[in-house]
Amino acid sequence: MKTPYELLAVEPDATDAAIKQAYLEKVKDNPPDRDQERFQLIHNAYLSIKDHKSRLSHALFSVPTADFDELLDQALRVTQAPQVRPEYFKQLLRAGLDETMRLDAKPQTGKS
Repeated sequence: MKTPYELLAVEPDATDAAIKQAYLEKVKDNPPDRDQERFQLIHNAYLSIKDHKSRLSHALFSVPTADFDELLDQALRVTQAPQVRPEYFKQLLRAGLDETMRLDAKPQTGKS
């Protein structure tokens, strides 16, 4: 969920006049008769940060909501798969085979 600042496209340190101007532009682009739900989000965002007292109240008492799907995507996102060069892979394979052979070898007894 977006913050009121993101919905109105203003910085957290914006002035009251800048917030009001951004609100009016958003309302102009999203009138209530076109999309009531979107308008309501914009209106509620404006009400929560319209002046210093409202911004302070918002900062103190609003609890951020987590979008589970977005968090899951961030947790599972792999930017780049690790690259293993062929010579390292061969060394790793050889080391693995050497260890396996050592474990499978029967212990040497003193009797022949």
